Formats: sequence, structure tokens, C-alpha cells
Amino acid sequence: MAKCGMRITAIAVSFRILLHLPSLCTASIREAAHFIPPSDVDLLEFPLNLEYLEAEFFLFSSLGHGLDKVAPDLAMGGPSPVGAQKANLSPFIKDIITQFAYQEVGHVRAIKDTVKGFPRPLLNLSSESFAKVMDRALGCWTNPPFDPYANDVNFLLASYILPNVGLTGYAGANPKLKSAASKKLVAGLLGVESGQDAVIRSLLYEHAGEKVEPYGVTVAEFTERISELMNKLGHAGTKDEGIVVPKDNGGIVTTKDEGAEGKTSGNVLAGDEYSLAYARTPEEVLRILYGEGNEHVPGGFYPNGADGRIAKCHLATKTHSK
Repeated sequence: MAKCGMRITAIAVSFRILLHLPSLCTASIREAAHFIPPSDVDLLEFPLNLEYLEAEFFLFSSLGHGLDKVAPDLAMGGPSPVGAQKANLSPFIKDIITQFAYQEVGHVRAIKDTVKGFPRPLLNLSSESFAKVMDRALGCWTNPPFDPYANDVNFLLASYILPNVGLTGYAGANPKLKSAASKKLVAGLLGVESGQDAVIRSLLYEHAGEKVEPYGVTVAEFTERISELMNKLGHAGTKDEGIVVPKDNGGIVTTKDEGAEGKTSGNVLAGDEYSLAYARTPEEVLRILYGEGNEHVPGGFYPNGADGRIAKCHLATKTHSK
């Protein structure tokens, strides 16, 4: 009888263990799904630099104020942007950019809900900062100096740079990520950044043949020059294309590498030979955003440099080499 009781007790204990196994396994799976390895942390923190830039540029341009008013906790006490101001936008474009602005606030929040992040770095969003980019793109001094806040077209041309750098950066980071949680976050960020890029390119494409006054250069030519500059600064070949496939004076397409399957003259979405998104490394991103083609030398939109371990490592490398 005692042996029978012991058997019953053993069976009962085993049954209880089996009952708890599903919950234990579920807890382990849930924990694994949210684990972020150190290498992923670096790759997830780095895009905060650009998300801060986009959030502030779109917020100020559409609303006249930035994170310090909309979500001061996300700025973490970082310095306010230099030169940011409300843009002279039509109601339609203002509506779109306001949507973009709050999307970027969400992006900053999403990253910081996943990794620790860092305070907003010093950003130079002055018209002079954008004018320098356009001067380099056109190969001459714009007169009067290019002002991104002056009107819809100028603003869209200035915005043409930002989501593209963001989406190519996410496309470059995704294959390097190890955890499911990291890949899920980047996939979500990449989807919306790509959408913003598509909207901006589409709005510019509608005016492709119109000249940007008073510079006498069409919108399409402007985008082509900006894309060429970004490719030059990135030092990694073609990773961006204008909204129209280049043609010679006779109207003949000069490259078969652009346009879907090399069969379209319009180029609303930039992509490689398979129409897949281009991918950039953090170093390429820094070269473009610093404006000098050198990830070790801060400047451009980031007077003191970007933040996060990846960006700081490159700044430290420059310091030690002096």
C-alpha cells in the first residue's frame, strides 16, 4: 500500500511538472525574443542620430517648434537645434510634413523603448547648412543662397536627402542584426522611412520638368545633382538616383542601370538593378551627414559629431591620429 502511495505521489509530481512546462517554455521563448545582444545595441542606437534630425526638421518646418515642446523627455536634455524654423508651406504639404514629424517622434520613442539611446546631439538645421549642400551639389554658389524654408519645392528638395539616408542605413543594418526583436524594429522603421522617401520623390516627380527659381535648374536635375553628391560623399558607388533617368541632349537615356528593369524614364523609387533598396553602412551615412565624405570629421548637420558607440569610435580614431 505504501509503494502504491509513493507511485501515486510520483505521478502527481510529474503531472504538475508537465503542466508547468508550457508556461516555462513560453517564458523562455518570450525572453529570447526580447533579448538584444551588444552588437545589435550599437546598430539600433546609431540611427537615433538621423531620427533626431528628421524629427526636429519636420517638427520645426511644419509646427514651428521641436521635441523640446512636443516630447522633451525624448531629447534627454540635449542641446536645441541651431537655425531650425517654420517653413512657408502650402496647407497640403504642411499636412504631410506634420504627419512625418510625428512619425519621427514615434521612431525616436521606439528605439529608446528598445535600447538606452543617448541625448539629442547638436544639430545644425540652419538655411546656411542646407545651402552648403545645394552649392556642392550644383557646383556653384546659389544666388540668392538656397533656403529650405522658403517654399514647398525648396523644402521637398531639402527633405529629399533625409529619409533616403535613413532607409538605406536600415537596409544596411538589417543583415547584421542577430535578434528577432532588433530585426522587427528595423523592419518597422525601414517600412515607414521608405514610405516617406516615396512620398517626397513622388511630390517632386510631379514637378520634375519645372525650374527651381531663380536657379534655372529643373527639379529633376536638382535631384540628380543631389544624388550624385550623396554617392560621391558615401565613397561606395551608386546608392542613390534622381527622380528621372538621365538623358543626353538628344533625349536618349544615358544609363541602363537606372529605372525599373532599365525600361522606364521615370524613377520615382530609387533601387538597384533588381529594384531593391540600396544599403549603406554607418560609415557611409556619417560621410554624407557630415558633408565632407569623411566619417572622422564632424560638420554639416552635426557640428560636434553624431553620438552612439559607432559614431564616437570614428571620432576617437580621428583624435588619436592627430
